[in-house]
Amino acid sequence: MSVLFPKVQKPREWDYRPIYYDKDKEARKDKKLARLHHGAFREEHEKNMSEHRRKRESRLVFWIVLLGLLIFTFYVLL
Repeated sequence: MSVLFPKVQKPREWDYRPIYYDKDKEARKDKKLARLHHGAFREEHEKNMSEHRRKRESRLVFWIVLLGLLIFTFYVLL
């Protein structure tokens, strides 16, 4: 610490930023909180699994039909 120039701390500055009401932001916040109810993760998981199962079944049907068409084509050509 200096004898000639003692160090004095500056007072904290007051930084006031007013908070304004934003209707859209509040609506987004409420919508986000509404999705987080009890069991939401389980419901989301079940929805994703059913969608995955449906896609897998449709892919399976596509490959079975394609295989049937190939067998029919070889049968007719030979």
